[in-house]
Amino acid sequence: MDPARQREIASKGGRAAHEKGTAHEWSSDEAREAGRKGGVTVSRDRAHMAAIGREGGESRSAAARTARQQQPVRGSERGSERGGEREIPMPIAARSDARGDSRADVGRDRVPAVRPAIPIDRGKTEGPRAST
Repeated sequence: MDPARQREIASKGGRAAHEKGTAHEWSSDEAREAGRKGGVTVSRDRAHMAAIGREGGESRSAAARTARQQQPVRGSERGSERGGEREIPMPIAARSDARGDSRADVGRDRVPAVRPAIPIDRGKTEGPRAST
């Protein structure tokens, strides 16, 4: 059967069921559960998830590029045209190690990017498994 004809018949059946009062009405809980199940099924396909993530990133960067192009450039507020707002100057210091090799270390004097939020005391353990 032609897919268009099949869709037309199904549409008429749906309208008739709604008029008669026997059509299925989704509750918000049913709809939420169906959406969750569909999301779980779709997210199993890693290639698909990578593709939609890439599309989102491209869309976002294109929107940001358009917004930057529409803003007037005033002085040195934006930085260079190529780097834009993401260009960050970083200090480069030359250092000699014990062998006498000179290497450029970027940001050696900076604080590490990851710090524990709460200090961890590894000396003591609490609970029933603690052995003293």
